[in-house]
Amino acid sequence: MGIHGLAKLIADQAPGAIKENDMKNYFGRKIAIDASMSIYQFLIAVRLDGNVLHNEEGETTSHLMGMFYRTIRMLENGIKPVYVFDGKPPELKSGELAKRGERRAEAEKQLAKAQEAGEQENIEKFNKRLVKVTPQHNEECKKLLSLMGVPYIEATCEAEASCAALVKAGKVYATATEDMDGLTFGTTVLLRHLTASEAKKLPIQEFHFNRVLQDMGLTHEQFVDLCILLGCDYCGTIKGIGPKRAIDLIRQHGCIEEILENIDSSKHPAPEPWLYKEARALFLNPDVVQGESVELRWSEPDEEGLLRFMCGEKQFSEDRIRNGCRKIAKSRQGSTQGRLDSFFTVTGSLSSKRKEPEVKGPAKKKQKTGATPGKFKKAK
Repeated sequence: MGIHGLAKLIADQAPGAIKENDMKNYFGRKIAIDASMSIYQFLIAVRLDGNVLHNEEGETTSHLMGMFYRTIRMLENGIKPVYVFDGKPPELKSGELAKRGERRAEAEKQLAKAQEAGEQENIEKFNKRLVKVTPQHNEECKKLLSLMGVPYIEATCEAEASCAALVKAGKVYATATEDMDGLTFGTTVLLRHLTASEAKKLPIQEFHFNRVLQDMGLTHEQFVDLCILLGCDYCGTIKGIGPKRAIDLIRQHGCIEEILENIDSSKHPAPEPWLYKEARALFLNPDVVQGESVELRWSEPDEEGLLRFMCGEKQFSEDRIRNGCRKIAKSRQGSTQGRLDSFFTVTGSLSSKRKEPEVKGPAKKKQKTGATPGKFKKAK
């Protein structure tokens, strides 16, 4: 299952915490995007005949095409994206990185066999398993974003943790990533599928962390322990404990220490050593950018700079890049209009568990929704 399968568990346990939206519903929103996850998506999805795109020199360009066009799509929908790049991975992640290296080595062997046998489907499958975001991919995307007038931030450690810090500091509305660790790091709102291909027609999933905790009956600390039991990048798991058993144990005992005291270790052995305390500390007190001091600025695109980089160096079509620049400039003209809800702050409490009194007779026709009207005041 793992922490990356957490979306399904939340959908089962707290379906009311998830909303589905179109991109247009985020008009006027500032959103922090996990850059490495997005670049990985582009390298997987932006392909020709099953292979990543290249220029005449053999340089990969899939990541640049994806970053350019999908960022423009967001800008056209009134979104203000800020990309957050990973910093140095924590030492605790070294074991997971080693495992990924082993999986890559195995995929290379399987790819060679598939190529020898001419199995095109397996060739594509194992090629995708070998995709890795490199420092060069990151640097090229940073250059592209600067030329597009879109801000980016270099995280001190994990990108999702710094995204969450920006959300908690009120600098952005949400964290956009496919990994669910954003919730574990405490982002109040997490978006999935924001940078997915438009052709896939995937609705954007919006997870509200406070509602997740409320509906699952957990504290943030207990949620972190649940994620560690499910499997994370920083330590192993207790053998034989699946998602349902894990959440039942957390609800019954409250924390991993108590669980270890009350389960049969012969049937459910924990790893030796099991660094769950270190993993918990990393989730609850991560090394992040200081969100309060971050200044985010979106600016006009540098059209000539984009032409030199994307056309001169990377051999993209000049007409397409110029057209993209026009779209960016046009989106900036339309972005001056703010969201209506940015002018108001809800002061009434809307509890999801509160049951409204039944309304009968003529008054029922006047009642449009079951929600209690909130009180509004002008935002500062």
